[in-house]
Amino acid sequence: MHTLDGVTHSDQNRALGLSTFAFTICFAVWTIFSIIGVRIKQELGLSEFQFGLLVATPVLTGSLTRLFLGVLTEKYGGRIVFALQMLLTAAATWMLTWVSSYTMFLVAALGIGLAGGSFIIGVAYVSRWYDSSKQGTALGIFGAGNVGAAVTTFVAPFVMVAYGWHGVAQVWATALALMAVMFFLFAKDDPELIERRKKGVHAPSLAEQFAPLKNLQVWRFSLYYFFVFGGFVAIALWTPHYLMDVYHVDIRTAGMAAAAFGLSASVFRAYGGHLSDRFGARLVMYWSLGFSTILLFMLSYPATDYVIQGKNGPIAFSTRLDFWPFVIILFALGFFMSLGKAAVFKHIPVYYPKHVGAVGGLVGMIGGLGGFVLPIIFGAVLDLTGIFTSAFALLFLLVGASLLWMTLAVRSMERATHGASLDTLPELPEMQGMPLPEGVLSPKTLQDWHPEDEEFWQTKGRKVARRNLWLSIPALLLAFSVWMVWSVVVAKLSSIGFNFTPEQLFWLAALPGLSGATLRIFYSFMVPIFGGRLWTTLSTASLLLPAMGIGYAVQNPETPYFIFLVLALLCGLGGGNFASSMANIAFFFPKAEKGNALALNAGLGNLGVSVMQFLVPIVITAGVFGAMGGAPQELSAGSQLWMQNAGFVWVPFIAISTIAAWIGMDDIADAKASFSEQAIIFSRTHNWIMCILYTGTFGSFIGYSAGFPLLTKLMFPEVNALQFVFLGPLVGALSRAGTGWVSDRFGGGRVTFWTFVGMIVAVFGVIFFLGIKEQPGAFWGFFASFMALFFLTGVGNASTFQMIPAIMAREIPRLMPDLDAQASRRQAERESAAIIAFTSAIAAYGAFFIPKAYGTSIDFTGAPTAALWGFLIFYAICVVVTWFFYSRKGAPVPC
Repeated sequence: MHTLDGVTHSDQNRALGLSTFAFTICFAVWTIFSIIGVRIKQELGLSEFQFGLLVATPVLTGSLTRLFLGVLTEKYGGRIVFALQMLLTAAATWMLTWVSSYTMFLVAALGIGLAGGSFIIGVAYVSRWYDSSKQGTALGIFGAGNVGAAVTTFVAPFVMVAYGWHGVAQVWATALALMAVMFFLFAKDDPELIERRKKGVHAPSLAEQFAPLKNLQVWRFSLYYFFVFGGFVAIALWTPHYLMDVYHVDIRTAGMAAAAFGLSASVFRAYGGHLSDRFGARLVMYWSLGFSTILLFMLSYPATDYVIQGKNGPIAFSTRLDFWPFVIILFALGFFMSLGKAAVFKHIPVYYPKHVGAVGGLVGMIGGLGGFVLPIIFGAVLDLTGIFTSAFALLFLLVGASLLWMTLAVRSMERATHGASLDTLPELPEMQGMPLPEGVLSPKTLQDWHPEDEEFWQTKGRKVARRNLWLSIPALLLAFSVWMVWSVVVAKLSSIGFNFTPEQLFWLAALPGLSGATLRIFYSFMVPIFGGRLWTTLSTASLLLPAMGIGYAVQNPETPYFIFLVLALLCGLGGGNFASSMANIAFFFPKAEKGNALALNAGLGNLGVSVMQFLVPIVITAGVFGAMGGAPQELSAGSQLWMQNAGFVWVPFIAISTIAAWIGMDDIADAKASFSEQAIIFSRTHNWIMCILYTGTFGSFIGYSAGFPLLTKLMFPEVNALQFVFLGPLVGALSRAGTGWVSDRFGGGRVTFWTFVGMIVAVFGVIFFLGIKEQPGAFWGFFASFMALFFLTGVGNASTFQMIPAIMAREIPRLMPDLDAQASRRQAERESAAIIAFTSAIAAYGAFFIPKAYGTSIDFTGAPTAALWGFLIFYAICVVVTWFFYSRKGAPVPC
């Protein structure tokens, strides 16, 4: 902990005052679209979805940048980072007055989102000026800068009436630029930064700053902040629009009413910090979540007419929340949410004094994402239900779940802690990892697991490991099936009454790849945190959401496109499962059998794509679930389809697999690997090179799997493509499982080189046959070229995974010459596992980019040829990279 010697009250007041004022202006800019967006919507004729996206876009960048701005503040200090952030945001705000198209408004909105990142800069900066006994109050006062939202909703309508929305943007941008100059001139560097400079100590590395993010309590902080802050931002953005639609008030009245909420949800944050210092944040969190549950229930209850058959005839009455009671309840809700915001951030500098930027950045990012996601979901739920209060009902469920989880967590830890241990409980036990006393472990936890011990392995280990493997494989197969199900569903949507453009359909095919790849990064760290048994159970059960959602959504042609976008993103839950499944199985097997076990898990799991593309076209032709499955969709030719079965068919298998995982799988007590231990791979050059190569192999496999059915249907509409497309993923999965020996014999680098050469030839074949697609036999040439591509991607998947351990086995002795042979081997194995997980996450983005490239190419040129030429050029780059680094004579790391 740095020293505060020499820091005066004047210095503290200066830092707190300047930061709070700057944050207030930033927050006013961040929520500017809540007012001017209404006028922009009218000028451009935007739909509800487009309006919701415009309002939410600044919240997205403001959330995502918090993590990185926090890290930069830790390294360079708040004075310089805060000033630069405000200048950049001011420029983006002024840019609004120059643009006229919806696309450019979104671009400017991305820049305006930087204003939201100011919060974590201020938290990291202000916390360094105070000791732990006063940080809650100080950060509460700083957080009261949320009142900037009230400033915008109260003042901006009057400025807009007088000068138009351009005037609002110009005034807000000017104020922010002036504040940036003032902050840079009058603020001082924080005492920790000064102390570090005097001692010549380097700033913490990224690995050191991100190390605490593996702790479960950090993610609990994030959950609570998702509601208290994300919900606050969402309500602040949504309320003016809501009041104008429900109570038919003008923009100025709606703005003032929304300002009342923003005022209470901001100003009282300072009081929440004081209460947290005095009574403890645990109690304050209970007040916040408990009263919010009651108030949101009142707000979510819709206007309803009742008729009761009484003794003397019908008794009719109505319930309705009028305008002023609504405003009063909203004001009270803001008060309790402000207490919760202060309580959450009371603990970060106390528990993580050296990681305030990284931990606070993550918590702030998750909270800010709530402000991005929730307004969009509000609009979608309103479109789906037609009930105005549905937004508050959604928040009621969210806060209720948070309160229940917090209570169960506290009770669980109290039951597991006895005697003197109670005295060691932290002030906020629900933010901790629910520690269990020694010896109190689940009966499904393997406390002694030594697979490298031959006697142990033969007598006990192999049987247990294989049981977990054979329960993992079907769960992963189902995950791949759900992940890629849109590749078939989109090919049939137009025939059952959904009038989506080819670009929209390719978006639906691509989005599961985007979300699945992103989730893989996080899923890689879940097994050591939750345990393999629990996480496999939870991740498999999560597949029920998209499976059932698709089943219901496709039955109604009026279902909004946005709902399909959400379901496509949820299908990414299946894509994320690969990383956690591979990490879990790797812990069970000895080195001699690990490769085969992982090959079986991955290869047979990949078969889920082929199983899905074979099974779905069959089950949608019959009402296999009877009346429970819903009515069929009538086709123009007079036939029928049960498209809902594309989702429903997986539900019973997912349920069985979930139960089997919970009953039959095991946790390993010592299966731990910290983030900091694995983060070293980000400094390894070959980690990034292998990301490129594995994207060329696995990224191509999963991307072609996602886009092949729709591409075939669009290019060859006369062919019933769904009869054949499952063969592609089947060939790719089987070739991965069956060609690993080739790399073992000839070298992974050499096999990868020739694989990419073959893929170039195969892509050229696809381009050639698309060019003559009207001629007889063109389809079969096109199809054969794609089968060759799928086969080669499978070979490349195996060869690139074979390369990674070989590369690190050579590199670690060179990079860490001080390690002995055994330590060097362990380090190489640890880094190889981490690189395999990370490259699999990056490569999975191919499931997004390849279908999206098809759609964009067709949209701009009328054909997918441009995208295919892009793939061919990428493979040529991979050939050069593989040759130079791994396969040529005298390569730096021959393998």
